[in-house]
Amino acid sequence: MGVTRIKFCGLTRAEDVLLAADLGVAALGFVCVPASKRYVDIELAAALVRATPPFVHSVGLFQNASAEVVRATLSQAKFSMLQFHGAEDSSFCASFGLPFIKAIPMADAPDLAECAITFRQASALLLDSHSLLGTDKIGGSGHCFDWSSVTNLTLHSPPSCLILAGGLTLANVASGIRILKPYAVDVSSGIESSPGIKDAEKMRQFVQTVNAALI
Repeated sequence: MGVTRIKFCGLTRAEDVLLAADLGVAALGFVCVPASKRYVDIELAAALVRATPPFVHSVGLFQNASAEVVRATLSQAKFSMLQFHGAEDSSFCASFGLPFIKAIPMADAPDLAECAITFRQASALLLDSHSLLGTDKIGGSGHCFDWSSVTNLTLHSPPSCLILAGGLTLANVASGIRILKPYAVDVSSGIESSPGIKDAEKMRQFVQTVNAALI
């Protein structure tokens, strides 16, 4: 039986950061995208990263930001990883000297094998339900993509790590784990009482559900 790691995304409060760490969550995502309902500015991002305990990854999420914006944010918010959610190319993602996750817009029916080759420098590909071609370009919408579209995927080149995201909840995450056997799962709206405000009981139950799921 394997271990499915957990990433909580869209955190905006220090108390949620500390609880997530206590629950054993491996990575915490902070959304540096002004259009997002879960946006944190540079000062808040820096404070949340400082609140993140050792051995928990702090992940700065950007979407089509300029290199100047990313570097300015990094000058204050010392993320341990980056996540790119837009049309960034591999060279751009790798140019900041940090491990990175590349989000793949599953609503646009991408060729995942090709994505794995293109973003071979990435630590992981994050499969999300958003679309770079439609109206839902950020994610965090609470909608799933068609998991059956990737059940036969075998990655023959790095990155070998897939992160399942997009509409995960207490009710469906175990099924997603059984179907896709991801390295990790990423949840945002599924553990919230409102955008950016995490619900402590949902956080606890989500972790319990993932830990109990067989892969």
